[in-house]
Amino acid sequence: MAHPAHRSPAQMLVNFFRLEFAGGLLLLVAAAIAILMRNSDFAPMYEGFRHFPVTVGLSPYSLTKPLELWINDALMAVFFLLVGLEIKREILEGQLSSRDQITLPVVAAIAGMAAPALVYIGFNLHTPETLRGWAIPSATDIAFAICLFSLVGRRAPLSLKVLLTAIAVVDDMGAIVIIALFYTAELSLMYLAGAAVSLAILLVLNRSGQLRLWPYLLVGAFLWFFVFKSGLHATIAGVLTALTIPLRTRTETAGSPLKRLEHLLHPWVAFGILPVFAFANAGVDLQGLSLAMLLDPIPLGIAAGLFLGKQVGIFGSCWLLIKMKWVRMPYGAGWMSLYGMAILCGVGFTMSLFIGGLAFSTDFYQNEVRLGILTGSLISSLVGLVVLALAPQARKTDARAAAE
Repeated sequence: MAHPAHRSPAQMLVNFFRLEFAGGLLLLVAAAIAILMRNSDFAPMYEGFRHFPVTVGLSPYSLTKPLELWINDALMAVFFLLVGLEIKREILEGQLSSRDQITLPVVAAIAGMAAPALVYIGFNLHTPETLRGWAIPSATDIAFAICLFSLVGRRAPLSLKVLLTAIAVVDDMGAIVIIALFYTAELSLMYLAGAAVSLAILLVLNRSGQLRLWPYLLVGAFLWFFVFKSGLHATIAGVLTALTIPLRTRTETAGSPLKRLEHLLHPWVAFGILPVFAFANAGVDLQGLSLAMLLDPIPLGIAAGLFLGKQVGIFGSCWLLIKMKWVRMPYGAGWMSLYGMAILCGVGFTMSLFIGGLAFSTDFYQNEVRLGILTGSLISSLVGLVVLALAPQARKTDARAAAE
């Protein structure tokens, strides 16, 4: 088997899509189990799991938090580490590495984040206490989207899967910036200084040509602690650590540390961290659920933002760029398949749940957030699949050209 750092781009792309497809299915199963347990006799067991106290470290240098918070603050930092690795690789040598490649996904992703936020704000303009959730419908869940996209076979050309992946990468960058700027508590200058020193050490490791991974991960753990205590969200430490890990080496024989770590983390994140996160956060309470609750500002704003805002922002910007001849239509794709892809971008599960947990802390609002995300994602999934199923099949030669 070829070393991950030496695989061809086509091989890495195929393996990535297979992994995302399987990971998306597992996410769906974990979310379904969470909802079933939360609304059955197993509800106390489910809540006991989420709130089980876990202590890490030795007194007096220890942290005790509910398991749900460890999942959201620590395990998700590993997820963001992987996101940071993917972003860096895409910018340096992937779909975001040239002007021709970067224009369509960047513009589509920005429009696809702005439009859902505006839709949410429109529904919550007269309830200032709920405006804090404006960023919830702006996120796209790449694992779910690719999983669904793959169900329609050749009506989902590879070029659109690549475009969807690039849009999701830019989307993740936007989400990281949003979390840092808008969902940060009061800051501690002392711990920020510790984080700055840790980041400086990581940069020195990078500039000195350090190719072993363990020094980056060790210093990254200290960076996580300082960021966590500083008031910034701890997951940002994962991204900062990732950006310092070298992609390229001075000799061709040395394997890329970044690709090696990305290859190592991907199955753990897809089959471990994200399903655990989904299980801990997707348990919406359906008792007392009514149509009136679905029409509350939070769930309605999220659902409409995901379903309407995403497709208007992404498809509208793609249509404009292609019609103005600033970019070309992706190989093998037509307007209907492009529209179906834009609708599937309204599946915002993982990152939307994560931002929702930062935006609201009360159980009532959390339940409304989950309801809105599940409703918007479900409608986007069903409608997107129908549109793609009705789209003409991609020509084999064009699909092969996109892979090359």
